[in-house]
Amino acid sequence: MDVTRFLFNNYKNTLAEGSVTWSSPSNIALVKYWGKKEDQIPENPSVSFTLDACKTITELTFQTKNSKETFSFEVFLDDVAKPDFHPKIETFFKRIEAYLPFLKDFHFTIKTRNTFPHSSGIASSASGMSALALCLMSIEKSLSQAEVTEAYFIQKASFLARLGSGSACRSLEGDLVVWGNHPKIEGTSDLFGVKYPYQVHKVFKNYHDTILLVDKGEKQVSSTVGHNLMHGHPFAKQRFKQAVDNITSIKEILKTGDLDAFIALVESEALTLHAMMMTSMPYFILMKPNTLEIINKIWAFRKETGLPICFTLDAGANVHILYPQKDAEKIYEFIKTQLVGYCQNGHYICDRIGFGAKQL
Repeated sequence: MDVTRFLFNNYKNTLAEGSVTWSSPSNIALVKYWGKKEDQIPENPSVSFTLDACKTITELTFQTKNSKETFSFEVFLDDVAKPDFHPKIETFFKRIEAYLPFLKDFHFTIKTRNTFPHSSGIASSASGMSALALCLMSIEKSLSQAEVTEAYFIQKASFLARLGSGSACRSLEGDLVVWGNHPKIEGTSDLFGVKYPYQVHKVFKNYHDTILLVDKGEKQVSSTVGHNLMHGHPFAKQRFKQAVDNITSIKEILKTGDLDAFIALVESEALTLHAMMMTSMPYFILMKPNTLEIINKIWAFRKETGLPICFTLDAGANVHILYPQKDAEKIYEFIKTQLVGYCQNGHYICDRIGFGAKQL
């Protein structure tokens, strides 16, 4: 894996101060990654839908400072200072300093906000870290006299975002992104996400994702801890091979529009992710009783109506309900009348496939 192309330091321009703002969406994996090596390298490849409504908007203001000894920054969420965010940002800056050598030249003010409630149980690390990485890349572009192509800009931003949060590297583009080297997907890499390069059937365009907020609290086990428990896991090797095989399979599914096969693969991936958690040591369960109630309701509704509704899960209790635009009206009515009652305080989010980050 060649990272030298990201060790860019041809900074001929000078900047005293400035500000840049990016919005970047969350994403939901169809084929999951669970388990990682050093330097945020995934144990297996993954593929995700980029979302649209669930996004983070980050404004990064910077000004030069005298001392170049340490990182200097302050973080605000919804205009409220968040010193508890500092350790994660500090770790991120340490990981990326070799690739952005200007980091200690400036004092940064990071002002961020989410379009979804921060306490909703929707992971904001993917959207948040990708938005911050894009802001930093905009500064590098301004400092450089050499041409920074759009392709290099996005690829390096994805590379940097991965070092903050693995899944963040899948949030820069849309509507489908692959992260992790896969022998059957051209251009894939463990270092950054790539836009899915092949034909996608029209049925997967405008796909909906309604997110049912079953539990809006903090997870009892962090994703970092969960990933680490894959080291020495008795089923790890089989799982990593399964993910590779499923990406091979989903390539044909995305081309042909085979919704039955799509449903079977996506739901199996979601349940396998949680099976890995339940069979690790120590073991844990992130699903809640209402998660299972929703899953069973979806299965019964699909059997009764034949409509192509399915679920997927992240490493938590909330349920992502996926369905095509052509059946949206009937399925959304089912969600409102039969499923919302299982959500915490009746809260849910209507989202759909999006097309990546934007500079504002």
